[in-house]
Amino acid sequence: MKKVKSADLDRLRQAIRDVADFPRQGVLFKDITTLLKNAELLQIAVDYMYDYFCTQRVDLVAGIESRGFILGAALAYKLKCGFVPIRKPGKLPAAKIAEEYQLEYGSDRVEIHQDAVTPGNRVLLVDDLLATGGTSRAACNLIKRLHGEIVGLTFLVELSFLKGRQLLENFTILSLIQYD
Repeated sequence: MKKVKSADLDRLRQAIRDVADFPRQGVLFKDITTLLKNAELLQIAVDYMYDYFCTQRVDLVAGIESRGFILGAALAYKLKCGFVPIRKPGKLPAAKIAEEYQLEYGSDRVEIHQDAVTPGNRVLLVDDLLATGGTSRAACNLIKRLHGEIVGLTFLVELSFLKGRQLLENFTILSLIQYD
């Protein structure tokens, strides 16, 4: 694995825009669209994720809606494997399974096609941000219910003060940028 350069991480961090009071009052949203529009920075981020997992067999990359689709599809291309979406309710057209999870302000659910993962598939889960871990844990549960094996999870950003890793402690996790 290529060593992550602190100068690269600084550039990635500086490209992320803070948006106050989004999606509601009191939340400081980490907007990665300012990073994604920069071709060089997007390539740096995806390359580091690739370098971390390229020595492992990965059959599928699963991306969590919606920014996980962007990073996940690029990573699947580099890993030469398939991509499957994990979506919000009502977005997938064929037979699916769902997993509900708790939020600070209620509950939500994610879904996956029931034929998206074949038993024994090795799956890398990708999303833009790890916060409380609820969405990622629900996505892992979906993959396990389909008898897939989780290779690891990777995120562009981690809000480590929210302790999302605690819900995912049995998995290998790579997050490029941490906010304490």
